[in-house]
Amino acid sequence: QGRILEKTGLCSQITFGRYVRQGRKLGVDPKLFIRDLQFNKVPVRVYQPKATSEGRRRGIIFFHGGGWVFGSLDTYEKVCRYISRESESVVVSVQYRLAPEHKYPAAYEDCLNATIHFMKNIEHYGVDPANVIVCGDSAGGNLAAAVSQTLAGRSDLPRLRAQVLIYPGLQALDFNLPSYHQNRGVPLLFRERAAFFALQYLNGDALHVQEVLEGSHIPPDMRLKYRKWVSPDNIPEKFKVRGVKPLRPTDFIAEVYETVKRFCEPNLCPLLAEDAIVHQLPESFILTCEYDVLRDDGLLYKKRLEDNGVRVTWYHLEDGFHGIISLYDYCGFSFPSGKRGLDSVVNFLKSL
Repeated sequence: QGRILEKTGLCSQITFGRYVRQGRKLGVDPKLFIRDLQFNKVPVRVYQPKATSEGRRRGIIFFHGGGWVFGSLDTYEKVCRYISRESESVVVSVQYRLAPEHKYPAAYEDCLNATIHFMKNIEHYGVDPANVIVCGDSAGGNLAAAVSQTLAGRSDLPRLRAQVLIYPGLQALDFNLPSYHQNRGVPLLFRERAAFFALQYLNGDALHVQEVLEGSHIPPDMRLKYRKWVSPDNIPEKFKVRGVKPLRPTDFIAEVYETVKRFCEPNLCPLLAEDAIVHQLPESFILTCEYDVLRDDGLLYKKRLEDNGVRVTWYHLEDGFHGIISLYDYCGFSFPSGKRGLDSVVNFLKSL
C-alpha cells in the first residue's frame, strides 16, 4: 500500500506510516493529571496520578518505539496512561526528534537531555530521586539502554533505579542471528525493515540495506572482537529449535563500512558497551517475544547484564510478536499476550 502511494507521488512510505500510526487524542482521564511541557526544549507529556500519595512517587521516563522514524506522544497515550494508573507512578513520555529528518544522535540526545532535566527538577513532580526508571519499547528500548549507560557513570545525578527494555533493538552488527532468520517475515517488524530503520536513524537513508543484511558492512577483525557479545553461541539452544541457517561468509566492503561505522558506538548499539559500563547498570527488566526478529538482541543483553552481576528480571512472551505492547487497546485491537506483557512491566515497577 505504501509503495503504491509512493509511486503515485501522493506521499512517501514514511509520511504514510506516520499518518497511520498517529494515534487519537483521548479525553480527560478521571485518575490522572496530564500536561504537555518542555524539558530542555524537548516536548514531553507528564502523567501524574490524582490520588494523594503517602510518600514521593516513582518516576518513569518513557521513550516510545517506532523504528526511530514513527511514533509520537499520542501514539503511546493509552500505554502511558495505563502504566501511570496501574503502577501509581509519574510517567514522562518523551517526544524525541525522528529520523530521517533528524539523524543519530538527535533522538538519543533528546532522550538524555529530557531525562537529566527531569532528574534535576524532580521535586516539582513529587518524585523520589532514588526511584527513577527509564523505560522504552523497540527503538525506545534502544534509547533507554543508551541513556542508562550514559548515566551509569555520572556522579552528579542520582543513580537510576532501573531500566525497562521492551523488545529492544540493541545492535546493528548482525542481522543474521537465529531470531532474524526464524521471524524474517513476521509482522510487525520484518528483517529488512529492521535494517532499513537502523540505517534511517544512522544516515537518514537506507542506501546500503542489502550489504548490511548480508553482514558485509563490518570488518572481520571487528566482527571477531565483538563475537564474545554478539554471537548465536550466546543464545540458549531452546531458541534455535525453529531452525537456524549457518551464515554464508560475505566479503567485507570497506566503502560501506565507512558510511556505517558509527554502528559500533554504544550510544547507537548498546550491546557493544564495554564491561566496565555494563557492570554499573541498574537493575533491569527485559521483555522478549518469541516471534520477533529482535528477540535475540534482548537475550544477548540479558546475558551481558547477568555476566556483569546486574540483576535481571526477564519476561518472555511465547506467543508474542514485535510491537504487541503498542497495540494495547489500539483502535479496538487488543491481544491477551500484549496485556500480559504490559502487566509484567507494571508488576516489575511496583516491586521496586
